[in-house]
Amino acid sequence: MLSNLTIRPFDEALKAKTIAAIDIKTKPPGSLGRIEELALTMSLCQNTSNPVADPARLFIFAGDHGLTAEGVSAWPSEVTTQMVLNFLSGGAAANVFARTNGVNITVVDAGVIGDLPDHKDLVRANIRKGTRNAMAEDAMTSEEVSKALAFGAKLAQDAVTNGAKVILLGEMGIGNTSSATLLAHKLEGLSIDTLTGPGAGLDAAGVNRKADILTKVAARRHGKLSPEQALCAFGGLEIACMAGALIGAASAGAVVMVDGFIASASALCALRARPEAAIYTVFSHRSKEPGHRAMMDAIGIEPLMDLDLRLGEGTGTLLAFPLLRNACAMLNEMATFESAGVSGKE
Repeated sequence: MLSNLTIRPFDEALKAKTIAAIDIKTKPPGSLGRIEELALTMSLCQNTSNPVADPARLFIFAGDHGLTAEGVSAWPSEVTTQMVLNFLSGGAAANVFARTNGVNITVVDAGVIGDLPDHKDLVRANIRKGTRNAMAEDAMTSEEVSKALAFGAKLAQDAVTNGAKVILLGEMGIGNTSSATLLAHKLEGLSIDTLTGPGAGLDAAGVNRKADILTKVAARRHGKLSPEQALCAFGGLEIACMAGALIGAASAGAVVMVDGFIASASALCALRARPEAAIYTVFSHRSKEPGHRAMMDAIGIEPLMDLDLRLGEGTGTLLAFPLLRNACAMLNEMATFESAGVSGKE
């Protein structure tokens, strides 16, 4: 997957230097817990002893899913278009949190069925309008997956070239929890029942019906699949673009913050294909969507926060982003025992 993009391994000498710099701050070693881990990650990703978190950019990847025709969502597909218009007008939760935290947003039409107006904050992939119905056929062709991956990678690379230090990944797409469930099922062998949740608001009967539908969809492709095969089979365009953006950002030396269930399914695709990108990836939170814990366990990740979020849009990344700012500030500004005249441990 995007094998033309090289992802730089960490500098081991810088790693030792940064750990030493963190340990001589005026605190017991390790007492700032995961903030110390984040400071180290930021230093190594940016290949500097003085990392910064700003500026950051959130990409909200939006796409529609042909599988919604099977009744897997409580909402009609046109809500995807309506929510994209809400993002562009600044009225969504992601917009509010982005303004609060000084993060710029780019909305990506990865494959929205509805018509969208030109807007300074909107970019278009122009691959296709929505995926095919995965119940009957593959959601995407291999060529469409390749185009989506490449498009997402270039977006992230260009953002880093233009100064972004952190790339935040969010999404919007009615039906995309179904796609995420199928991807995790086929990549990790996790059960459909474990992974299937309410998405944007199904009741218990709806969740059971959704699980039955997804079990039938999954049976169309036997056994485990590669990330590219799984994306072809089950979509979606926004998920493939996000996977490409993760790899592209890592290749450009930027930290990538991943949102909830759907964004994590995208990250799962990217990291199973390009495990060397894992060191550049930070998972912001554990979603309320029930399958997210199983997915995080499969990847071997403990996310930064657990706030019972299940909205998407990158909202979890925006809420977690200040932790990166504080981690960098700790590394760059906190006094050492020597500079503060504080006695060290005997």
